[in-house]
Amino acid sequence: MKNILKELYIPVVAVLIAIVIGSIIMIITGFNPINAYASLFIGAFGSVNNIANTLANAVPLILTGLGVAISFKAGLFNIGAEGQYWIGAIVGVWIGYSFSGLPWYIHIPFALIAAMIAGGLWAGLIPGLAKAYTGANEVITTMMMSYIAIYFSHFLLEFGPMMEKGTIPQSPIIKESAVIPFLIQNTQLSYGIFIALVAAVFVYWLMFKTTWGFEMRAVGYNQRAARYAGMNVPLNMVLSLGLSGVFAGLAGAVQMLGVQHRLYDSFTSGYGYTAIVVALLANNNPIGVIFAAILFAALGTGSQYMQLNAQVPGQMADVITGLIVFFVAAHRVAEVIKDMFAKKQKKEAEA
Repeated sequence: MKNILKELYIPVVAVLIAIVIGSIIMIITGFNPINAYASLFIGAFGSVNNIANTLANAVPLILTGLGVAISFKAGLFNIGAEGQYWIGAIVGVWIGYSFSGLPWYIHIPFALIAAMIAGGLWAGLIPGLAKAYTGANEVITTMMMSYIAIYFSHFLLEFGPMMEKGTIPQSPIIKESAVIPFLIQNTQLSYGIFIALVAAVFVYWLMFKTTWGFEMRAVGYNQRAARYAGMNVPLNMVLSLGLSGVFAGLAGAVQMLGVQHRLYDSFTSGYGYTAIVVALLANNNPIGVIFAAILFAALGTGSQYMQLNAQVPGQMADVITGLIVFFVAAHRVAEVIKDMFAKKQKKEAEA
C-alpha cells in the first residue's frame, strides 16, 4: 500500500495543480471556477445515473489503460492500443452475431477470449517480433498497425461481410446470449465494470507478485542488466506487447457486448489514445489506472453538464486534461535531467 501511495503522489499533485491553473484561466476569461467545478462534479457524480454513466465510460479506459501500462512498465511504447481495441471489437461482435444456440456462459466468454487473443496477436506478432529481433521502433509499428485495424473495420462495415444489408454502415446486432447485461437500467453501465476491476487486480498481481512480471519490469528498467541476469529479453518484449494488446482487445469486446451491441462505422473511439494519458497519470500502476480512468471519464461526462449549467465551454475539460499530462510529463523530464547531472557528477568525482 505504501508503494502505491508513493507512486500516485506525483499524479495527485499534478491534478491539483491543473485544477488551480484551470481556475485561474476561468477567472481570466470571465467564468466562475467554483460554479464550473461544482457543475462538473454534479454532471459526473450528482446522481446514480450520472455515476453509472461515468463508470461506464471508465470501463474501456481502465482496460486499455492496463494494456498501455504493461507495455510502458516493460520499456515499450505501445501507441497502437486504439487499433488493438478495434480488432477486439471486430472479433467480439462477429462472434456475438455469428453463433446461435449458445448459452450466455459460453457465448460471452468465447467472444471475450477470442477478442483478447486477436488483440494480443495484433500487438505481439508484427510490432513485438519486429522490435525484439530487428530493433524496429514500436511507436511506428504499433501506430501503423492501428491505422490498418481502423481502416479494416471501415472495409468490413462499408463493403465487406460485416455490413448489415440495407442499412447505414454497421454490423448486425449481437445475439441476446452474447450481451453483457446492464448493471443499472437506463444507463450504459454493464457488468463489464467487474471485468475491468478484476483485470486491474490481476495485472497488479502479475506485474508485482510473479517472476514473469519482475522480468518484464527488469527489461523495462535496463535491458543490458536483464540480459546479463539471464533473462530472455526478446521473448519478454514480444510477450509484453502481446499482453498489452490482450487487454486493449478485451476493452473493445466488453464495450461492444456490454454497451453498443453492434459495430458502427466511425473513425476512432479515442479510448486507445486516452489510455496513454491514463497510464501516464497512474504512473503505470494498475490500481492507479482505475482512478485515473474514472477521473478522465468524469471530465468527459461532467463537461457536458458544466457547459449547460455554468456556460463554461466543454473544451475546458480538455484544457485541464492537457495540464495534467503536462505536469506529469514535466516531472518525468525533471527526473531524467536530475539523473543525468548525478551521473556526470559521479564521473567527475571518480576522475
